[in-house]
Amino acid sequence: MLTHLAIRDIVLIEKLDLALDEGLGVLSGETGAGKSILLDALGLALGARGDASLVRTGCDKGSVTAMFSPPVGHRAFQLLAEAGIEADEGSIVVRRVQQADGKSRAFVNDQPASVNLLKALGATLAEIHGQHDDRALMDVSFHRAALDAYGGLEKQVASVASAWEQLAAAASAHEAHEARLARAETERAFLEHALKELHELNPQAGEETALADKRQLMMNAEQFADAVSEAQAALTDGATVSAINTALRKLERRREQAQGALDGVCAALERVVIEMNEAQSQLDAAARQFVLDPAELERAEGRLFALRALARKHKVQVDELAALMDKFEADLQSIDDGGAMLARLKKARDEAQAAYDNHARALSDARMKAADKLDAEILAELGPLRLEKARFETRVETDEARAGVHGIDRVKFLIAANPGTPLAPIGKAASGGELSRFLLALKVVLAARASAPTLIFDEIDTGVGGAVADAIGQRLVRLARELQVVAVTHSPQVASRAGHHLLISKMEEAGDAAGRRMITRVTPLTGEGRREEIARMLSGAEVTSEARAQADRLLAGTG
Repeated sequence: MLTHLAIRDIVLIEKLDLALDEGLGVLSGETGAGKSILLDALGLALGARGDASLVRTGCDKGSVTAMFSPPVGHRAFQLLAEAGIEADEGSIVVRRVQQADGKSRAFVNDQPASVNLLKALGATLAEIHGQHDDRALMDVSFHRAALDAYGGLEKQVASVASAWEQLAAAASAHEAHEARLARAETERAFLEHALKELHELNPQAGEETALADKRQLMMNAEQFADAVSEAQAALTDGATVSAINTALRKLERRREQAQGALDGVCAALERVVIEMNEAQSQLDAAARQFVLDPAELERAEGRLFALRALARKHKVQVDELAALMDKFEADLQSIDDGGAMLARLKKARDEAQAAYDNHARALSDARMKAADKLDAEILAELGPLRLEKARFETRVETDEARAGVHGIDRVKFLIAANPGTPLAPIGKAASGGELSRFLLALKVVLAARASAPTLIFDEIDTGVGGAVADAIGQRLVRLARELQVVAVTHSPQVASRAGHHLLISKMEEAGDAAGRRMITRVTPLTGEGRREEIARMLSGAEVTSEARAQADRLLAGTG
């Protein structure tokens, strides 16, 4: 419910703080006192379009703050969680700041929010309805949602939505595989030829680098062989090893008599002989490795160039050829095995379609039954509202070609306000006053099932009086047992039934006469003040004793 409303510098309202209670509350006052301004301000807080003209003259900005206390688990808390805005399960505070330059800002629980979020949030918290309401009643999607809520069909609606998602996934998988098979079939000849080339070449991962290194080594083999030959010649030039061996043998024969003086020399020469023999062995091995084989070089170059040419042909890197070969084999295999897979996917799609059809038809049948019951209840409410000759029909049009997440039905509320006129969409077949009463009948029947927790009615009783106005008051009271209801009214019959009464009045500011402006004030009425206002509503400008007596009877009759 709406618990508090604070308005600052909006049109004629300088400062206004309202505390609202549950049940039925009414706002009354003379025409032009500012009742519409109050509703416009609340609409701004609920996400309505901002306008610089709403800012009070001479002010830089105006603001509206509304505090709501929704029931635990209400959809509003889910919206805030999805938007990343913190909220406890107690209250939600929405605030809208309208600048005089036309810009506006929105806040939820003191956190910046988009106007779109504010609008979505506001729609779950409160509804403002008037004679020219053109939102929920005109929105066919609301009609379907209202019927589903009235019939308690939420679980069936969820089942249909789930079945639709499964059908969409199965159909998408079948379509994708079918398209893949079609593409692969047209490419069979290409795949077979490409695979033949790849199999003949049999590319290996990392082969390009190995071949390039081998080719480079073989191309420089002659230079390497010359260098090895020069080293071999230097090592054997002048019989160096033989001379060192001869010297070593002579030293070893005198080693024992030298009392250790020749031990170090002999050891060093032994190491030289060993290292020179090792060097000779390595040079001989290198010489054998660097023997140029033109045929081998030609084979390495041929394979390297063939790999690179095939890679260019398929627009991939050489190292990707092996993976490409695997892919082509898989594509070709899918052509051979694709028929079986396609059949399995088609079966899954058909099963999903059958499941969806069953859920959707069951929901459609349930909607038909709920529609008949809803029509009967609405018609029962129209008589006391002076619409006894009107007709109302909840039309459920089933068309499987329009199947979707909400089922196969299009739901429309149709009315005929007068005898002999055909049924027509609810927004096109009634005057403003008739539309308001149709709306009231709908809201009374739907009650808490398809309504925001706070309902605001703007002059829903315009153009009626007496018994009809009293019937409207009775129905507002019934609504207020389930929801918080606020009614802007000129009807004493409605006002007398309220649990809370606020008087909207316009007065001139105090101060210098040259700078005075008209401002709007809101005064809670109880006791004598309430009696006097209802008497004014009965008699007009001059309150008579008869009007006061009638006011007493109205207040006494509503207890």
